[in-house]
Amino acid sequence: MGIKGLTKLLGDHAPGAIKEVELKSLFGRKVAIDASMSIYQFLVAVRQAGGDSLTNEAGEVTSHLSGLFHRTVRLMEMGIKPVYVFDGAPPEMKSGELKKRSDAKAAAKAAAAKATEEGNAEMAEKYTRRVNSVTPAMTADCKVLLRAMGVPVVEAPCEAEAQCAAMAKAGIVYAMASEDMDSLTFGTPLLIRQMWAGARAGADKKGVKPMTFSLDAALTGLDMTMAQFVDVCILCGCDYTDSIRGIGPTKALALVRKFGDLAAVVNALKGEGKYTIPDTFPVAEVRELFVAPKVTSPDTLTLKWGDVDEAGLRGLLVERMQFKEETVTSGIARIRKSMKNSTQGRLDSFFKPVPGATPASAGAKRKGGAAAAGKGKAVAAKKAKK
Repeated sequence: MGIKGLTKLLGDHAPGAIKEVELKSLFGRKVAIDASMSIYQFLVAVRQAGGDSLTNEAGEVTSHLSGLFHRTVRLMEMGIKPVYVFDGAPPEMKSGELKKRSDAKAAAKAAAAKATEEGNAEMAEKYTRRVNSVTPAMTADCKVLLRAMGVPVVEAPCEAEAQCAAMAKAGIVYAMASEDMDSLTFGTPLLIRQMWAGARAGADKKGVKPMTFSLDAALTGLDMTMAQFVDVCILCGCDYTDSIRGIGPTKALALVRKFGDLAAVVNALKGEGKYTIPDTFPVAEVRELFVAPKVTSPDTLTLKWGDVDEAGLRGLLVERMQFKEETVTSGIARIRKSMKNSTQGRLDSFFKPVPGATPASAGAKRKGGAAAAGKGKAVAAKKAKK
Protein backbone atom coordinates (compact mmCIF):
# COMPACT_ATOMS: atom_id res chain seq x y z
CA MET A 1 0.00 0.00 0.00
CA GLY A 2 2.71 2.51 0.94
CA ILE A 3 1.69 6.01 2.04
CA LYS A 4 -1.87 7.12 1.32
CA GLY A 5 -2.05 10.12 -1.00
CA LEU A 6 1.67 10.90 -0.95
CA THR A 7 2.04 11.06 -4.74
CA LYS A 8 -0.69 13.70 -5.03
CA LEU A 9 0.65 15.60 -2.04
CA LEU A 10 4.07 15.89 -3.67
CA GLY A 11 2.48 16.78 -6.99
CA ASP A 12 0.59 19.64 -5.34
CA HIS A 13 3.25 20.95 -2.95
CA ALA A 14 6.61 19.75 -4.31
CA PRO A 15 6.17 19.23 -8.06
CA GLY A 16 9.89 19.66 -8.63
CA ALA A 17 10.45 16.31 -6.90
CA ILE A 18 8.73 14.38 -9.70
CA LYS A 19 10.12 13.88 -13.19
CA GLU A 20 9.29 11.69 -16.18
CA VAL A 21 12.39 9.96 -17.50
CA GLU A 22 13.52 7.68 -20.28
CA LEU A 23 15.01 4.40 -19.05
CA LYS A 24 17.92 4.86 -21.40
CA SER A 25 19.00 7.80 -19.22
CA LEU A 26 19.88 5.21 -16.55
CA PHE A 27 22.55 3.59 -18.74
CA GLY A 28 25.38 2.27 -16.57
CA ARG A 29 23.38 2.75 -13.35
CA LYS A 30 22.86 0.12 -10.65
CA VAL A 31 19.22 -0.03 -9.56
CA ALA A 32 17.84 -1.95 -6.56
CA ILE A 33 14.44 -3.40 -7.45
CA ASP A 34 11.68 -4.36 -5.01
CA ALA A 35 11.37 -7.96 -6.23
CA SER A 36 8.05 -8.98 -4.65
CA MET A 37 6.30 -5.92 -6.03
CA SER A 38 7.66 -6.62 -9.52
CA ILE A 39 6.72 -10.31 -9.43
CA TYR A 40 3.17 -9.41 -8.41
CA GLN A 41 2.94 -6.94 -11.31
CA PHE A 42 4.01 -9.66 -13.75
CA LEU A 43 1.42 -12.08 -12.36
CA VAL A 44 -1.28 -9.51 -13.03
CA ALA A 45 -0.01 -8.27 -16.40
CA VAL A 46 1.35 -11.35 -18.21
CA ARG A 47 -1.62 -13.43 -19.34
CA GLN A 48 -2.99 -15.52 -22.15
CA ALA A 49 -5.53 -14.23 -24.64
CA GLY A 50 -8.43 -15.41 -22.47
CA GLY A 51 -7.15 -13.60 -19.41
CA ASP A 52 -5.75 -16.65 -17.61
CA SER A 53 -2.21 -16.79 -16.24
CA LEU A 54 0.43 -18.54 -18.33
CA THR A 55 1.05 -22.10 -17.13
CA ASN A 56 3.11 -25.15 -18.05
CA GLU A 57 1.64 -28.59 -18.75
CA ALA A 58 1.68 -29.42 -15.04
CA GLY A 59 -0.49 -26.38 -14.29
CA GLU A 60 2.30 -24.37 -12.66
CA VAL A 61 1.92 -20.63 -13.21
CA THR A 62 4.73 -19.20 -15.33
CA SER A 63 3.56 -15.59 -15.85
CA HIS A 64 5.93 -14.23 -13.21
CA LEU A 65 8.93 -16.00 -14.73
CA SER A 66 8.06 -14.88 -18.24
CA GLY A 67 7.70 -11.26 -17.18
CA LEU A 68 10.81 -11.31 -15.02
CA PHE A 69 12.95 -12.94 -17.70
CA HIS A 70 11.95 -10.73 -20.63
CA ARG A 71 11.86 -7.42 -18.75
CA THR A 72 15.19 -8.07 -17.01
CA VAL A 73 16.82 -8.88 -20.34
CA ARG A 74 15.41 -5.61 -21.66
CA LEU A 75 16.81 -3.62 -18.73
CA MET A 76 20.24 -5.15 -19.27
CA GLU A 77 20.08 -4.32 -22.98
CA MET A 78 19.46 -0.70 -21.98
CA GLY A 79 22.68 -0.77 -19.97
CA ILE A 80 20.95 -0.87 -16.56
CA LYS A 81 22.41 -3.12 -13.86
CA PRO A 82 19.47 -4.53 -11.86
CA VAL A 83 19.75 -5.87 -8.31
CA TYR A 84 16.65 -7.68 -7.04
CA VAL A 85 15.85 -7.39 -3.34
CA PHE A 86 13.44 -9.87 -1.75
CA ASP A 87 11.33 -9.42 1.38
CA GLY A 88 12.17 -11.18 4.61
CA ALA A 89 9.82 -11.60 7.57
CA PRO A 90 7.37 -8.67 7.88
CA PRO A 91 7.46 -6.59 11.08
CA GLU A 92 4.82 -7.45 13.67
CA MET A 93 3.14 -4.06 13.24
CA LYS A 94 2.34 -4.92 9.61
CA SER A 95 0.11 -7.87 10.57
CA GLY A 96 -3.05 -5.73 10.47
CA GLU A 97 -2.35 -4.58 6.92
CA LEU A 98 -1.54 -8.12 5.79
CA LYS A 99 -4.85 -9.32 7.27
CA LYS A 100 -6.71 -6.64 5.30
CA ARG A 101 -5.01 -7.75 2.09
CA SER A 102 -5.86 -11.39 2.78
CA ASP A 103 -9.51 -10.52 3.41
CA ALA A 104 -9.62 -8.42 0.23
CA LYS A 105 -8.29 -11.33 -1.84
CA ALA A 106 -10.88 -13.67 -0.33
CA ALA A 107 -13.65 -11.20 -1.21
CA ALA A 108 -12.28 -10.83 -4.76
CA LYS A 109 -12.17 -14.62 -5.17
CA ALA A 110 -15.82 -14.91 -4.14
CA ALA A 111 -16.79 -12.06 -6.47
CA ALA A 112 -14.91 -13.68 -9.36
CA ALA A 113 -16.72 -16.98 -8.79
CA LYS A 114 -20.09 -15.20 -8.73
CA ALA A 115 -19.31 -13.27 -11.93
CA THR A 116 -18.29 -16.50 -13.64
CA GLU A 117 -21.56 -18.15 -12.57
CA GLU A 118 -23.50 -15.22 -14.01
CA GLY A 119 -21.54 -15.38 -17.26
CA ASN A 120 -19.98 -11.93 -16.80
CA ALA A 121 -16.52 -12.61 -18.24
CA GLU A 122 -15.33 -9.01 -17.94
CA MET A 123 -16.07 -8.77 -14.21
CA ALA A 124 -14.74 -12.28 -13.61
CA GLU A 125 -11.39 -11.30 -15.13
CA LYS A 126 -11.35 -8.04 -13.17
CA TYR A 127 -11.78 -9.81 -9.83
CA THR A 128 -9.49 -12.70 -10.77
CA ARG A 129 -6.62 -10.27 -11.22
CA ARG A 130 -7.09 -9.15 -7.61
CA VAL A 131 -6.75 -12.72 -6.33
CA ASN A 132 -3.15 -13.10 -7.48
CA SER A 133 -0.60 -13.66 -4.74
CA VAL A 134 3.10 -14.39 -4.78
CA THR A 135 3.73 -17.80 -3.20
CA PRO A 136 6.99 -18.95 -1.55
CA ALA A 137 7.47 -21.39 -4.47
CA MET A 138 7.18 -18.54 -7.00
CA THR A 139 9.67 -16.48 -5.04
CA ALA A 140 12.13 -19.39 -4.92
CA ASP A 141 11.85 -19.94 -8.69
CA CYS A 142 12.46 -16.24 -9.34
CA LYS A 143 15.66 -16.33 -7.28
CA VAL A 144 16.85 -19.37 -9.25
CA LEU A 145 16.04 -17.59 -12.52
CA LEU A 146 17.85 -14.36 -11.62
CA ARG A 147 20.96 -16.09 -10.35
CA ALA A 148 21.09 -18.20 -13.51
CA MET A 149 20.90 -14.95 -15.51
CA GLY A 150 23.93 -13.64 -13.61
CA VAL A 151 21.91 -10.98 -11.78
CA PRO A 152 22.57 -10.22 -8.07
CA VAL A 153 19.92 -11.23 -5.55
CA VAL A 154 19.70 -9.71 -2.05
CA GLU A 155 17.53 -11.30 0.62
CA ALA A 156 16.41 -8.64 3.09
CA PRO A 157 15.93 -9.56 6.75
CA CYS A 158 12.65 -7.64 6.75
CA GLU A 159 11.10 -5.13 4.29
CA ALA A 160 12.58 -5.08 0.78
CA GLU A 161 11.81 -1.35 0.40
CA ALA A 162 13.83 -0.57 3.52
CA GLN A 163 16.77 -2.66 2.26
CA CYS A 164 16.66 -1.00 -1.16
CA ALA A 165 16.57 2.43 0.47
CA ALA A 166 19.56 1.59 2.67
CA MET A 167 21.53 0.48 -0.40
CA ALA A 168 20.67 3.70 -2.25
CA LYS A 169 21.57 5.86 0.76
CA ALA A 170 24.91 4.07 1.04
CA GLY A 171 25.58 4.74 -2.64
CA ILE A 172 26.09 1.10 -3.69
CA VAL A 173 23.15 1.58 -6.08
CA TYR A 174 22.07 4.76 -7.88
CA ALA A 175 18.35 4.45 -7.12
CA MET A 176 15.63 1.99 -6.16
CA ALA A 177 12.57 0.90 -8.13
CA SER A 178 9.22 0.19 -6.46
CA GLU A 179 5.61 1.30 -6.65
CA ASP A 180 5.40 1.80 -2.88
CA MET A 181 5.79 5.44 -1.91
CA ASP A 182 6.97 4.48 1.57
CA SER A 183 10.32 3.94 -0.15
CA LEU A 184 10.80 7.70 0.28
CA THR A 185 9.82 7.45 3.94
CA PHE A 186 12.56 4.85 4.38
CA GLY A 187 14.95 7.47 3.02
CA THR A 188 15.88 6.49 -0.52
CA PRO A 189 17.41 9.54 -2.24
CA LEU A 190 15.81 8.57 -5.56
CA LEU A 191 12.75 6.40 -6.24
CA ILE A 192 11.80 5.09 -9.69
CA ARG A 193 8.14 4.22 -10.28
CA GLN A 194 6.54 2.70 -13.38
CA MET A 195 9.94 1.39 -14.40
CA TRP A 196 8.48 -1.56 -16.28
CA ALA A 197 6.50 0.83 -18.49
CA GLY A 198 9.80 1.89 -20.02
CA ALA A 199 11.05 -1.69 -20.36
CA ARG A 200 8.17 -2.88 -22.53
CA ALA A 201 8.54 -3.37 -26.25
CA GLY A 202 7.07 -0.30 -27.93
CA ALA A 203 7.11 1.63 -24.65
CA ASP A 204 7.13 4.98 -26.49
CA LYS A 205 3.80 4.18 -28.11
CA LYS A 206 2.11 3.47 -24.77
CA GLY A 207 2.56 7.04 -23.55
CA VAL A 208 3.41 5.92 -20.00
CA LYS A 209 6.93 6.67 -18.84
CA PRO A 210 8.93 5.84 -15.73
CA MET A 211 8.89 8.55 -13.08
CA THR A 212 11.55 9.51 -10.57
CA PHE A 213 10.91 10.99 -7.14
CA SER A 214 13.75 12.94 -5.51
CA LEU A 215 13.67 12.93 -1.71
CA ASP A 216 15.80 16.04 -1.36
CA ALA A 217 13.62 17.95 -3.83
CA ALA A 218 10.54 16.74 -1.92
CA LEU A 219 11.92 18.08 1.38
CA THR A 220 12.81 21.36 -0.31
CA GLY A 221 9.35 21.73 -1.84
CA LEU A 222 7.59 20.85 1.41
CA ASP A 223 10.06 23.01 3.39
CA MET A 224 10.55 20.47 6.14
CA THR A 225 13.14 18.17 7.64
CA MET A 226 13.31 14.43 7.05
CA ALA A 227 11.93 13.78 10.55
CA GLN A 228 8.90 15.96 9.80
CA PHE A 229 8.41 14.26 6.43
CA VAL A 230 8.32 10.85 8.14
CA ASP A 231 5.72 12.19 10.57
CA VAL A 232 3.56 13.49 7.71
CA CYS A 233 3.74 10.07 6.04
CA ILE A 234 2.70 8.27 9.21
CA LEU A 235 -0.19 10.67 9.72
CA CYS A 236 -1.35 10.06 6.12
CA GLY A 237 -1.65 6.34 6.91
CA CYS A 238 0.87 3.60 6.18
CA ASP A 239 1.31 -0.18 6.34
CA TYR A 240 1.94 -0.03 10.09
CA THR A 241 -0.97 2.11 11.23
CA ASP A 242 -4.23 3.44 9.83
CA SER A 243 -4.77 7.11 9.14
CA ILE A 244 -6.89 9.11 11.52
CA ARG A 245 -10.41 9.46 10.14
CA GLY A 246 -10.85 12.99 8.81
CA ILE A 247 -7.11 13.64 8.39
CA GLY A 248 -6.02 13.52 4.74
CA PRO A 249 -2.58 14.24 3.27
CA THR A 250 -3.09 18.01 2.98
CA LYS A 251 -4.37 18.26 6.55
CA ALA A 252 -1.50 16.06 7.75
CA LEU A 253 1.01 18.39 6.12
CA ALA A 254 -0.62 21.46 7.66
CA LEU A 255 -0.72 19.90 11.14
CA VAL A 256 2.93 18.87 11.17
CA ARG A 257 3.92 22.31 9.91
CA LYS A 258 1.86 23.91 12.69
CA PHE A 259 2.83 21.70 15.64
CA GLY A 260 6.32 20.59 14.59
CA ASP A 261 6.11 16.82 15.02
CA LEU A 262 3.67 13.92 15.15
CA ALA A 263 3.60 13.53 18.93
CA ALA A 264 2.55 17.19 19.31
CA VAL A 265 -0.07 16.75 16.56
CA VAL A 266 -1.61 13.70 18.25
CA ASN A 267 -1.75 15.49 21.62
CA ALA A 268 -3.39 18.53 20.03
CA LEU A 269 -5.98 16.40 18.22
CA LYS A 270 -6.81 14.51 21.41
CA GLY A 271 -7.34 17.84 23.13
CA GLU A 272 -9.77 18.98 20.46
CA GLY A 273 -11.94 15.89 20.90
CA LYS A 274 -12.98 16.18 17.26
CA TYR A 275 -11.09 13.11 16.01
CA THR A 276 -11.16 9.48 17.12
CA ILE A 277 -7.60 8.58 18.11
CA PRO A 278 -6.53 5.37 19.89
CA ASP A 279 -5.27 5.96 23.42
CA THR A 280 -1.97 4.34 22.45
CA PHE A 281 -1.32 5.76 18.96
CA PRO A 282 2.12 4.17 18.32
CA VAL A 283 4.03 7.31 17.32
CA ALA A 284 7.51 6.26 18.49
CA GLU A 285 7.19 2.63 17.37
CA VAL A 286 6.06 3.43 13.83
CA ARG A 287 8.64 6.17 13.43
CA GLU A 288 11.36 3.73 14.49
CA LEU A 289 10.32 1.27 11.76
CA PHE A 290 11.00 3.97 9.15
CA VAL A 291 14.02 5.67 10.71
CA ALA A 292 15.89 2.55 11.88
CA PRO A 293 14.45 -0.44 9.96
CA LYS A 294 15.94 -3.90 10.15
CA VAL A 295 18.30 -4.19 7.15
CA THR A 296 21.52 -5.90 6.17
CA SER A 297 24.36 -3.38 6.27
CA PRO A 298 25.16 -2.32 2.68
CA ASP A 299 28.87 -2.48 3.62
CA THR A 300 28.58 -6.27 3.86
CA LEU A 301 26.91 -6.72 0.47
CA THR A 302 28.84 -7.70 -2.63
CA LEU A 303 26.94 -6.97 -5.86
CA LYS A 304 28.34 -8.95 -8.76
CA TRP A 305 26.92 -9.47 -12.24
CA GLY A 306 28.18 -12.78 -13.61
CA ASP A 307 27.92 -14.87 -16.76
CA VAL A 308 24.77 -16.76 -17.65
CA ASP A 309 24.38 -20.26 -16.21
CA GLU A 310 23.01 -21.79 -19.42
CA ALA A 311 22.34 -25.22 -17.95
CA GLY A 312 20.50 -23.77 -14.98
CA LEU A 313 18.49 -21.38 -17.13
CA ARG A 314 17.45 -24.05 -19.62
CA GLY A 315 16.67 -26.49 -16.83
CA LEU A 316 14.20 -24.08 -15.22
CA LEU A 317 12.66 -22.38 -18.25
CA VAL A 318 12.78 -24.98 -21.04
CA GLU A 319 12.72 -28.36 -19.32
CA ARG A 320 10.45 -27.57 -16.38
CA MET A 321 8.37 -24.55 -17.41
CA GLN A 322 8.18 -25.42 -21.14
CA PHE A 323 9.41 -22.08 -22.47
CA LYS A 324 10.30 -22.22 -26.15
CA GLU A 325 13.91 -23.24 -26.71
CA GLU A 326 14.49 -20.43 -29.22
CA THR A 327 13.12 -17.84 -26.76
CA VAL A 328 15.60 -18.82 -24.07
CA THR A 329 18.48 -19.12 -26.54
CA SER A 330 17.73 -15.63 -27.82
CA GLY A 331 17.53 -14.29 -24.26
CA ILE A 332 20.92 -15.77 -23.37
CA ALA A 333 22.51 -14.19 -26.45
CA ARG A 334 20.96 -10.82 -25.63
CA ILE A 335 22.20 -10.95 -22.02
CA ARG A 336 25.76 -11.72 -23.11
CA LYS A 337 25.70 -8.97 -25.70
CA SER A 338 24.40 -6.48 -23.13
CA MET A 339 27.19 -7.41 -20.74
CA LYS A 340 29.78 -6.58 -23.38
CA ASN A 341 28.09 -3.28 -24.15
CA SER A 342 27.79 -2.34 -20.47
CA THR A 343 31.58 -2.23 -20.10
CA GLN A 344 31.30 1.27 -21.56
CA GLY A 345 31.01 3.46 -18.46
CA ARG A 346 29.01 6.62 -17.94
CA LEU A 347 31.01 9.80 -18.42
CA ASP A 348 30.08 11.05 -14.96
CA SER A 349 31.58 7.93 -13.36
CA PHE A 350 35.03 9.37 -14.09
CA PHE A 351 34.40 12.31 -11.78
CA LYS A 352 33.99 12.27 -8.03
CA PRO A 353 30.61 13.59 -6.86
CA VAL A 354 30.53 16.67 -4.64
CA PRO A 355 29.34 15.62 -1.16
CA GLY A 356 25.83 16.88 -0.52
CA ALA A 357 23.50 17.22 2.44
CA THR A 358 21.86 14.11 3.76
CA PRO A 359 18.04 14.18 3.72
CA ALA A 360 17.94 14.18 7.53
CA SER A 361 19.87 17.46 7.72
CA ALA A 362 18.62 18.96 4.48
CA GLY A 363 15.95 21.11 6.15
CA ALA A 364 18.39 22.72 8.55
CA LYS A 365 20.99 23.31 5.82
CA ARG A 366 18.39 24.84 3.52
CA LYS A 367 17.43 27.37 6.20
CA GLY A 368 21.08 28.12 6.89
CA GLY A 369 21.72 28.42 3.16
CA ALA A 370 18.85 30.82 2.74
CA ALA A 371 20.22 33.03 5.51
CA ALA A 372 23.69 32.97 3.98
CA ALA A 373 22.27 33.77 0.55
CA GLY A 374 20.40 36.74 2.00
CA LYS A 375 23.56 37.99 3.69
CA GLY A 376 25.50 37.51 0.45
CA LYS A 377 22.98 39.57 -1.51
CA ALA A 378 23.20 42.39 1.05
CA VAL A 379 27.01 42.46 0.82
CA ALA A 380 26.81 42.47 -3.01
CA ALA A 381 24.36 45.35 -2.95
CA LYS A 382 26.60 47.30 -0.61
CA LYS A 383 29.60 46.77 -2.91
CA ALA A 384 27.54 47.82 -5.90
CA LYS A 385 26.75 51.17 -4.25
CA LYS A 386 30.46 51.74 -3.71
